Amino acid sequence: MSSKLFLGHRLRRLRRDHQMSQTDMATSLAISPSYLNHLERNQRPVTATLLLKLAEHYDVDVRAFAAGGGTRTGPDELAEIFSDHLLADLGVPRYELAELAHNSPSVADAVARLYAALKEAGRNPSLASNDDARSVVTPENWVRDYIQQHRNHYPELEEAAETLGGALSDPLSMQEPMRKRLKNAWGITTRVVSQSELGNISQQFDAERQLFLISSQLRPENRTFALAYQLALVEFAGVIDRMVAEAGAPDEGIRQLLHMSLANYAAGAIMMPYGRFLQACEEMRYSIDRLCGEFGANVEQVAHRLTTLSRPGARGVPFFMLRVDPAGNISKRYAGDQFPFSRFGGTCPRWNLHAAFQAAGQVVTQLIETPDGHRYFTVARTIERPIKSDLSGGLLAIGLGCDIVFAHKLHCAEAYDLADAPVTPVGPACSICPRLDCGYRATPPAGRMLAVDRNAKSISPYPFLP
Repeated sequence: MSSKLFLGHRLRRLRRDHQMSQTDMATSLAISPSYLNHLERNQRPVTATLLLKLAEHYDVDVRAFAAGGGTRTGPDELAEIFSDHLLADLGVPRYELAELAHNSPSVADAVARLYAALKEAGRNPSLASNDDARSVVTPENWVRDYIQQHRNHYPELEEAAETLGGALSDPLSMQEPMRKRLKNAWGITTRVVSQSELGNISQQFDAERQLFLISSQLRPENRTFALAYQLALVEFAGVIDRMVAEAGAPDEGIRQLLHMSLANYAAGAIMMPYGRFLQACEEMRYSIDRLCGEFGANVEQVAHRLTTLSRPGARGVPFFMLRVDPAGNISKRYAGDQFPFSRFGGTCPRWNLHAAFQAAGQVVTQLIETPDGHRYFTVARTIERPIKSDLSGGLLAIGLGCDIVFAHKLHCAEAYDLADAPVTPVGPACSICPRLDCGYRATPPAGRMLAVDRNAKSISPYPFLP
Protein backbone atom coordinates (compact mmCIF):
# COMPACT_ATOMS: atom_id res chain seq x y z
CA MET A 1 0.00 0.00 0.00
CA SER A 2 1.36 3.43 -0.90
CA SER A 3 2.09 5.83 1.96
CA LYS A 4 -0.42 8.60 2.67
CA LEU A 5 0.46 12.15 1.67
CA PHE A 6 0.09 14.73 4.42
CA LEU A 7 0.81 17.99 2.65
CA GLY A 8 -0.90 20.51 4.89
CA HIS A 9 1.85 23.13 4.97
CA ARG A 10 2.20 23.03 1.18
CA LEU A 11 -1.53 23.47 0.68
CA ARG A 12 -1.54 26.37 3.14
CA ARG A 13 1.45 28.01 1.44
CA LEU A 14 -0.14 27.55 -1.99
CA ARG A 15 -3.37 29.14 -0.79
CA ARG A 16 -1.55 32.08 0.78
CA ASP A 17 0.57 32.56 -2.34
CA HIS A 18 -2.69 33.00 -4.26
CA GLN A 19 -4.08 35.27 -1.52
CA MET A 20 -7.15 33.10 -1.10
CA SER A 21 -9.32 32.27 1.88
CA GLN A 22 -10.03 28.66 2.78
CA THR A 23 -13.58 29.13 1.52
CA ASP A 24 -12.38 30.44 -1.86
CA MET A 25 -9.91 27.62 -2.40
CA ALA A 26 -12.37 24.99 -1.20
CA THR A 27 -14.93 26.27 -3.70
CA SER A 28 -12.43 26.09 -6.57
CA LEU A 29 -11.53 22.50 -5.63
CA ALA A 30 -15.17 21.46 -5.10
CA ILE A 31 -14.57 20.43 -1.49
CA SER A 32 -15.91 21.78 1.77
CA PRO A 33 -14.00 24.46 3.75
CA SER A 34 -13.96 22.16 6.78
CA TYR A 35 -12.32 19.39 4.71
CA LEU A 36 -9.69 21.84 3.44
CA ASN A 37 -9.11 22.91 7.03
CA HIS A 38 -8.49 19.26 7.99
CA LEU A 39 -6.10 18.87 5.05
CA GLU A 40 -4.10 21.95 6.04
CA ARG A 41 -3.84 20.68 9.62
CA ASN A 42 -2.67 17.26 8.37
CA GLN A 43 -5.74 15.59 9.82
CA ARG A 44 -6.57 14.16 6.38
CA PRO A 45 -4.20 12.95 3.64
CA VAL A 46 -4.19 14.53 0.20
CA THR A 47 -5.71 12.17 -2.37
CA ALA A 48 -4.62 11.61 -5.95
CA THR A 49 -7.88 13.16 -7.13
CA LEU A 50 -7.17 16.33 -5.18
CA LEU A 51 -3.63 16.49 -6.55
CA LEU A 52 -5.06 16.41 -10.07
CA LYS A 53 -7.45 19.21 -9.17
CA LEU A 54 -4.56 21.28 -7.84
CA ALA A 55 -2.69 20.70 -11.09
CA GLU A 56 -5.75 21.75 -13.10
CA HIS A 57 -6.71 24.87 -11.14
CA TYR A 58 -3.32 26.14 -9.93
CA ASP A 59 -0.93 24.64 -12.48
CA VAL A 60 0.87 22.76 -9.73
CA ASP A 61 3.70 20.40 -10.64
CA VAL A 62 2.18 17.33 -8.96
CA ARG A 63 5.47 15.48 -8.63
CA ALA A 64 7.30 18.39 -7.02
CA PHE A 65 4.32 19.27 -4.82
CA ALA A 66 3.96 15.73 -3.50
CA ALA A 67 7.72 15.37 -3.02
CA GLY A 68 8.12 18.64 -1.18
CA GLY A 69 9.83 20.58 -3.95
CA GLY A 70 10.30 24.18 -2.90
CA THR A 71 10.57 23.47 0.83
CA ARG A 72 13.75 25.13 2.00
CA THR A 73 14.63 22.82 4.87
CA GLY A 74 13.58 19.24 4.34
CA PRO A 75 14.13 16.02 6.31
CA ASP A 76 17.55 15.45 4.68
CA GLU A 77 18.83 18.86 5.76
CA LEU A 78 17.49 18.33 9.27
CA ALA A 79 19.09 14.88 9.41
CA GLU A 80 22.40 16.51 8.53
CA ILE A 81 21.97 19.05 11.34
CA PHE A 82 20.97 16.47 13.93
CA SER A 83 23.91 14.23 13.00
CA ASP A 84 26.24 16.88 14.41
CA HIS A 85 28.11 15.63 17.47
CA LEU A 86 26.38 18.33 19.54
CA LEU A 87 22.97 16.78 18.85
CA ALA A 88 23.68 13.20 17.74
CA ASP A 89 23.19 11.76 21.24
CA LEU A 90 19.53 12.83 21.14
CA GLY A 91 18.88 10.13 18.57
CA VAL A 92 16.02 12.05 16.93
CA PRO A 93 14.28 9.56 14.59
CA ARG A 94 13.84 10.50 10.97
CA TYR A 95 10.06 10.43 11.14
CA GLU A 96 10.16 13.26 13.72
CA LEU A 97 12.43 15.28 11.45
CA ALA A 98 10.04 14.67 8.55
CA GLU A 99 7.12 15.82 10.69
CA LEU A 100 8.98 18.99 11.64
CA ALA A 101 9.91 19.78 8.03
CA HIS A 102 6.40 19.09 6.72
CA ASN A 103 4.23 20.46 9.52
CA SER A 104 6.34 23.37 10.75
CA PRO A 105 8.49 24.52 7.82
CA SER A 106 9.23 27.93 9.35
CA VAL A 107 10.53 26.27 12.51
CA ALA A 108 12.66 23.94 10.39
CA ASP A 109 14.06 26.97 8.57
CA ALA A 110 14.85 28.59 11.91
CA VAL A 111 16.71 25.48 13.10
CA ALA A 112 18.71 25.46 9.86
CA ARG A 113 19.55 29.15 10.20
CA LEU A 114 20.72 28.71 13.80
CA TYR A 115 22.86 25.74 12.80
CA ALA A 116 24.39 27.65 9.88
CA ALA A 117 25.18 30.52 12.26
CA LEU A 118 26.78 28.08 14.71
CA LYS A 119 28.95 26.62 11.94
CA GLU A 120 29.99 30.08 10.81
CA ALA A 121 30.84 31.13 14.36
CA GLY A 122 33.04 28.04 14.62
CA ARG A 123 34.90 29.02 11.46
CA ASN A 124 35.21 32.65 12.53
CA PRO A 125 35.25 32.94 16.36
CA SER A 126 35.48 36.74 16.23
CA LEU A 127 31.87 36.84 15.00
CA ALA A 128 30.61 34.96 18.03
CA SER A 129 31.52 37.86 20.33
CA ASN A 130 29.45 40.31 18.30
CA ASP A 131 26.37 41.55 20.14
CA ASP A 132 24.33 41.28 16.95
CA ALA A 133 23.66 37.56 16.44
CA ARG A 134 22.70 38.22 12.83
CA SER A 135 26.38 38.83 12.06
CA VAL A 136 26.99 35.07 12.03
CA VAL A 137 24.37 34.56 9.32
CA THR A 138 26.61 34.81 6.29
CA PRO A 139 25.26 36.80 3.33
CA GLU A 140 25.81 34.01 0.81
CA ASN A 141 23.87 31.48 2.92
CA TRP A 142 20.98 33.88 3.49
CA VAL A 143 20.71 34.73 -0.19
CA ARG A 144 21.16 31.11 -1.25
CA ASP A 145 18.31 30.02 1.03
CA TYR A 146 16.09 32.84 -0.24
CA ILE A 147 16.73 31.86 -3.85
CA GLN A 148 16.05 28.21 -3.16
CA GLN A 149 12.84 29.08 -1.34
CA HIS A 150 11.63 30.47 -4.68
CA ARG A 151 13.06 27.48 -6.57
CA ASN A 152 15.26 29.94 -8.46
CA HIS A 153 12.34 31.24 -10.50
CA TYR A 154 10.89 34.77 -10.48
CA PRO A 155 7.85 35.16 -12.77
CA GLU A 156 7.81 38.98 -12.67
CA LEU A 157 11.44 39.22 -13.77
CA GLU A 158 10.90 36.54 -16.39
CA GLU A 159 7.99 38.39 -17.97
CA ALA A 160 9.81 41.73 -18.08
CA ALA A 161 13.06 40.20 -19.34
CA GLU A 162 11.28 38.19 -22.03
CA THR A 163 9.68 41.34 -23.43
CA LEU A 164 12.96 43.26 -23.38
CA GLY A 165 15.15 40.36 -24.54
CA GLY A 166 12.82 39.61 -27.42
CA ALA A 167 12.98 43.22 -28.58
CA LEU A 168 16.78 43.23 -28.44
CA SER A 169 17.34 39.80 -29.98
CA ASP A 170 19.86 39.83 -32.83
CA PRO A 171 21.17 36.80 -34.77
CA LEU A 172 24.73 38.20 -34.73
CA SER A 173 25.12 39.47 -31.18
CA MET A 174 23.05 41.10 -28.47
CA GLN A 175 25.94 43.32 -27.42
CA GLU A 176 25.25 46.10 -29.91
CA PRO A 177 21.44 46.24 -29.36
CA MET A 178 22.00 46.37 -25.59
CA ARG A 179 24.67 49.05 -25.91
CA LYS A 180 22.31 51.15 -28.03
CA ARG A 181 19.45 50.59 -25.57
CA LEU A 182 21.59 51.83 -22.70
CA LYS A 183 22.60 54.90 -24.70
CA ASN A 184 19.30 55.82 -26.34
CA ALA A 185 16.89 54.96 -23.53
CA TRP A 186 19.01 55.75 -20.50
CA GLY A 187 21.79 58.05 -21.69
CA ILE A 188 24.47 55.60 -20.55
CA THR A 189 27.65 55.36 -22.62
CA THR A 190 29.51 52.03 -22.62
CA ARG A 191 33.27 51.77 -22.98
CA VAL A 192 35.71 48.87 -22.92
CA VAL A 193 38.83 49.93 -21.01
CA SER A 194 42.08 48.32 -19.93
CA GLN A 195 42.09 46.32 -16.71
CA SER A 196 44.68 48.68 -15.22
CA GLU A 197 42.14 51.49 -15.41
CA LEU A 198 39.65 49.49 -13.31
CA GLY A 199 42.04 47.93 -10.79
CA ASN A 200 40.46 44.81 -9.32
CA ILE A 201 37.00 45.54 -10.76
CA SER A 202 35.71 43.90 -13.94
CA GLN A 203 32.87 46.35 -14.63
CA GLN A 204 31.73 49.64 -13.13
CA PHE A 205 28.90 52.10 -13.59
CA ASP A 206 29.73 55.77 -12.95
CA ALA A 207 26.31 57.30 -12.28
CA GLU A 208 27.61 60.85 -12.21
CA ARG A 209 29.11 60.63 -15.70
CA GLN A 210 26.52 58.11 -16.95
CA LEU A 211 29.42 55.93 -18.03
CA PHE A 212 29.53 52.12 -17.96
CA LEU A 213 33.07 50.69 -18.05
CA ILE A 214 33.85 47.08 -18.97
CA SER A 215 37.26 45.45 -18.59
CA SER A 216 39.02 44.51 -21.81
CA GLN A 217 40.00 41.26 -20.11
CA LEU A 218 36.42 40.01 -19.77
CA ARG A 219 35.70 37.14 -22.13
CA PRO A 220 33.21 37.93 -24.95
CA GLU A 221 30.23 36.12 -23.37
CA ASN A 222 30.92 37.85 -20.08
CA ARG A 223 30.95 41.25 -21.79
CA THR A 224 27.50 40.43 -23.14
CA PHE A 225 26.38 39.43 -19.64
CA ALA A 226 27.86 42.64 -18.20
CA LEU A 227 25.74 44.70 -20.59
CA ALA A 228 22.64 42.64 -19.75
CA TYR A 229 23.34 43.10 -16.03
CA GLN A 230 23.62 46.88 -16.33
CA LEU A 231 20.50 46.95 -18.45
CA ALA A 232 18.64 44.93 -15.81
CA LEU A 233 19.71 47.38 -13.10
CA VAL A 234 18.13 50.34 -14.87
CA GLU A 235 15.21 48.71 -16.71
CA PHE A 236 13.95 46.66 -13.75
CA ALA A 237 15.03 48.93 -10.89
CA GLY A 238 11.52 49.26 -9.47
CA VAL A 239 10.77 45.54 -9.66
CA ILE A 240 14.07 44.48 -8.10
CA ASP A 241 13.90 47.15 -5.38
CA ARG A 242 10.44 45.93 -4.41
CA MET A 243 11.53 42.27 -4.39
CA VAL A 244 14.50 43.09 -2.16
CA ALA A 245 12.30 45.08 0.22
CA GLU A 246 9.77 42.25 0.46
CA ALA A 247 12.53 39.72 1.15
CA GLY A 248 13.30 41.40 4.48
CA ALA A 249 17.07 40.87 4.42
CA PRO A 250 18.59 41.44 7.89
CA ASP A 251 21.27 43.96 6.93
CA GLU A 252 22.47 46.22 4.14
CA GLY A 253 25.23 43.88 2.94
CA ILE A 254 22.76 41.04 2.43
CA ARG A 255 20.32 43.40 0.72
CA GLN A 256 23.01 44.46 -1.74
CA LEU A 257 24.03 40.85 -2.43
CA LEU A 258 20.41 39.85 -3.01
CA HIS A 259 19.94 42.85 -5.32
CA MET A 260 22.99 41.77 -7.33
CA SER A 261 21.77 38.16 -7.46
CA LEU A 262 18.35 39.20 -8.78
CA ALA A 263 19.97 41.47 -11.37
CA ASN A 264 22.19 38.56 -12.42
CA TYR A 265 19.07 36.42 -12.79
CA ALA A 266 17.42 39.10 -14.92
CA ALA A 267 20.56 39.44 -17.06
CA GLY A 268 20.46 35.74 -17.89
CA ALA A 269 16.75 36.03 -18.69
CA ILE A 270 17.42 38.97 -21.04
CA MET A 271 20.12 37.04 -22.90
CA MET A 272 18.03 33.85 -22.97
CA PRO A 273 14.32 34.85 -23.00
CA TYR A 274 12.22 32.14 -21.38
CA GLY A 275 9.98 31.01 -24.24
CA ARG A 276 12.67 31.00 -26.90
CA PHE A 277 15.19 29.39 -24.57
CA LEU A 278 12.83 26.59 -23.50
CA GLN A 279 11.92 25.91 -27.13
CA ALA A 280 15.60 25.74 -28.07
CA CYS A 281 16.26 23.41 -25.12
CA GLU A 282 13.58 21.00 -26.32
CA GLU A 283 14.66 21.17 -29.96
CA MET A 284 18.38 20.83 -29.16
CA ARG A 285 17.78 18.19 -26.47
CA TYR A 286 19.42 20.36 -23.83
CA SER A 287 22.80 20.31 -25.59
CA ILE A 288 24.78 22.91 -23.65
CA ASP A 289 27.25 23.61 -26.46
CA ARG A 290 24.47 24.19 -29.00
CA LEU A 291 22.60 26.42 -26.55
CA CYS A 292 25.78 28.41 -25.97
CA GLY A 293 26.10 28.97 -29.71
CA GLU A 294 22.42 29.83 -30.12
CA PHE A 295 22.37 32.50 -27.42
CA GLY A 296 25.96 33.75 -27.39
CA ALA A 297 26.35 32.58 -23.81
CA ASN A 298 28.96 30.51 -22.01
CA VAL A 299 28.60 27.16 -20.26
CA GLU A 300 28.02 28.59 -16.79
CA GLN A 301 25.40 31.07 -18.01
CA VAL A 302 23.48 28.33 -19.82
CA ALA A 303 23.81 25.91 -16.90
CA HIS A 304 22.45 28.49 -14.48
CA ARG A 305 19.59 29.31 -16.84
CA LEU A 306 18.65 25.62 -17.02
CA THR A 307 17.87 25.65 -13.28
CA THR A 308 15.26 28.41 -13.71
CA LEU A 309 12.78 26.73 -16.06
CA SER A 310 9.86 26.44 -13.64
CA ARG A 311 7.19 28.55 -15.34
CA PRO A 312 3.75 27.03 -14.67
CA GLY A 313 2.50 25.38 -17.84
CA ALA A 314 5.91 25.62 -19.53
CA ARG A 315 8.41 23.80 -17.37
CA GLY A 316 11.72 22.47 -18.58
CA VAL A 317 13.78 19.62 -17.18
CA PRO A 318 14.31 20.42 -13.47
CA PHE A 319 18.09 20.59 -13.09
CA PHE A 320 20.27 21.14 -10.08
CA MET A 321 23.66 22.82 -10.44
CA LEU A 322 26.88 23.17 -8.46
CA ARG A 323 30.00 25.20 -9.11
CA VAL A 324 33.17 24.16 -7.29
CA ASP A 325 36.86 25.02 -7.31
CA PRO A 326 39.68 22.43 -7.30
CA ALA A 327 39.72 22.47 -3.48
CA GLY A 328 36.07 21.44 -3.37
CA ASN A 329 34.69 24.79 -2.20
CA ILE A 330 31.12 25.28 -3.43
CA SER A 331 30.49 28.79 -4.74
CA LYS A 332 27.12 28.20 -6.44
CA ARG A 333 24.30 25.82 -5.63
CA TYR A 334 20.97 26.07 -7.44
CA ALA A 335 18.12 23.66 -7.93
CA GLY A 336 14.95 23.70 -9.98
CA ASP A 337 13.86 20.57 -8.10
CA GLN A 338 15.02 18.56 -5.11
CA PHE A 339 18.76 18.66 -4.55
CA PRO A 340 20.36 15.35 -3.56
CA PHE A 341 23.49 16.61 -1.81
CA SER A 342 24.56 18.04 1.51
CA ARG A 343 23.43 21.55 2.37
CA PHE A 344 26.11 22.25 4.96
CA GLY A 345 28.98 20.07 3.77
CA GLY A 346 30.73 19.34 0.50
CA THR A 347 29.92 16.76 -2.16
CA CYS A 348 30.52 13.04 -2.36
CA PRO A 349 33.98 12.28 -3.83
CA ARG A 350 32.43 9.48 -5.89
CA TRP A 351 30.46 12.01 -7.91
CA ASN A 352 32.67 12.77 -10.91
CA LEU A 353 32.21 16.50 -10.60
CA HIS A 354 35.70 16.37 -9.11
CA ALA A 355 37.06 14.24 -11.96
CA ALA A 356 36.24 17.05 -14.40
CA PHE A 357 39.44 18.81 -13.37
CA GLN A 358 41.43 15.84 -14.72
CA ALA A 359 39.53 16.02 -18.02
CA ALA A 360 39.56 19.77 -18.61
CA GLY A 361 37.21 20.88 -21.38
CA GLN A 362 35.56 17.47 -21.75
CA VAL A 363 32.00 16.52 -20.87
CA VAL A 364 31.94 13.89 -18.13
CA THR A 365 28.64 12.05 -17.62
CA GLN A 366 27.58 9.70 -14.86
CA LEU A 367 24.57 7.91 -13.45
CA ILE A 368 24.45 8.19 -9.67
CA GLU A 369 22.22 6.73 -6.98
CA THR A 370 21.64 8.30 -3.58
CA PRO A 371 21.11 6.17 -0.46
CA ASP A 372 17.33 6.54 -0.73
CA GLY A 373 17.40 4.79 -4.12
CA HIS A 374 16.85 7.87 -6.29
CA ARG A 375 18.87 7.96 -9.50
CA TYR A 376 20.16 11.04 -11.28
CA PHE A 377 21.87 11.66 -14.59
CA THR A 378 24.73 14.12 -14.14
CA VAL A 379 27.05 16.12 -16.37
CA ALA A 380 30.30 17.75 -15.27
CA ARG A 381 32.80 19.92 -17.10
CA THR A 382 35.37 22.58 -16.35
CA ILE A 383 34.90 26.24 -17.16
CA GLU A 384 37.24 29.22 -17.27
CA ARG A 385 36.79 32.13 -14.94
CA PRO A 386 35.07 35.21 -16.40
CA ILE A 387 38.13 37.43 -16.59
CA LYS A 388 41.56 36.78 -18.07
CA SER A 389 43.95 37.62 -15.27
CA ASP A 390 46.91 36.13 -13.45
CA LEU A 391 45.06 36.96 -10.24
CA SER A 392 41.75 35.35 -11.16
CA GLY A 393 42.78 31.77 -10.37
CA GLY A 394 42.46 28.58 -12.38
CA LEU A 395 39.57 26.49 -13.62
CA LEU A 396 36.23 25.90 -11.97
CA ALA A 397 33.90 22.94 -12.49
CA ILE A 398 30.19 22.94 -13.18
CA GLY A 399 28.02 19.99 -12.23
CA LEU A 400 24.49 19.61 -13.61
CA GLY A 401 22.04 16.85 -12.87
CA CYS A 402 18.42 15.79 -13.13
CA ASP A 403 16.25 12.90 -12.04
CA ILE A 404 16.80 9.90 -14.32
CA VAL A 405 13.16 10.05 -15.45
CA PHE A 406 14.10 13.13 -17.50
CA ALA A 407 17.39 11.77 -18.88
CA HIS A 408 15.80 10.55 -22.13
CA LYS A 409 15.31 14.21 -23.08
CA LEU A 410 19.05 14.98 -22.92
CA HIS A 411 21.42 14.86 -25.89
CA CYS A 412 24.34 13.77 -23.70
CA ALA A 413 22.38 10.75 -22.42
CA GLU A 414 21.72 9.28 -25.88
CA ALA A 415 24.67 6.88 -25.63
CA TYR A 416 23.31 5.37 -22.40
CA ASP A 417 21.11 2.37 -21.99
CA LEU A 418 19.47 3.96 -18.98
CA ALA A 419 17.98 0.67 -17.85
CA ASP A 420 21.28 -1.24 -17.74
CA ALA A 421 24.02 1.42 -17.51
CA PRO A 422 26.35 1.16 -14.50
CA VAL A 423 25.29 3.31 -11.57
CA THR A 424 27.65 4.88 -9.03
CA PRO A 425 26.37 4.90 -5.45
CA VAL A 426 26.97 8.32 -3.90
CA GLY A 427 25.96 9.91 -0.66
CA PRO A 428 25.62 13.24 1.10
CA ALA A 429 28.28 14.49 3.52
CA CYS A 430 30.25 11.61 5.04
CA SER A 431 28.96 12.45 8.52
CA ILE A 432 25.42 11.48 7.51
CA CYS A 433 26.06 8.98 4.73
CA PRO A 434 24.67 5.53 5.66
CA ARG A 435 26.78 3.54 3.16
CA LEU A 436 28.81 0.88 4.99
CA ASP A 437 31.55 -0.20 2.59
CA CYS A 438 32.93 3.02 1.16
CA GLY A 439 36.66 3.43 0.74
CA TYR A 440 36.17 7.16 0.14
CA ARG A 441 34.75 7.86 3.58
CA ALA A 442 36.57 10.80 5.17
CA THR A 443 34.82 10.90 8.57
CA PRO A 444 32.90 8.42 10.68
CA PRO A 445 29.10 8.73 10.55
CA ALA A 446 27.62 10.69 13.41
CA GLY A 447 25.59 8.71 15.91
CA ARG A 448 26.83 5.32 14.71
CA MET A 449 28.90 2.87 16.74
CA LEU A 450 32.24 2.17 15.06
CA ALA A 451 33.06 -1.48 14.34
CA VAL A 452 36.84 -1.22 14.16
CA ASP A 453 38.71 -4.52 14.47
CA ARG A 454 42.40 -3.99 15.19
CA ASN A 455 43.13 -7.43 13.71
CA ALA A 456 41.41 -6.84 10.39
CA LYS A 457 41.38 -3.63 8.37
CA SER A 458 38.31 -2.96 6.30
CA ILE A 459 37.90 -1.15 2.99
CA SER A 460 36.35 1.78 4.78
CA PRO A 461 38.64 3.59 7.23
CA TYR A 462 35.65 3.96 9.56
CA PRO A 463 33.56 0.76 9.58
CA PHE A 464 30.40 1.04 11.65
CA LEU A 465 27.47 -1.02 12.76
CA PRO A 466 24.39 -0.80 10.49
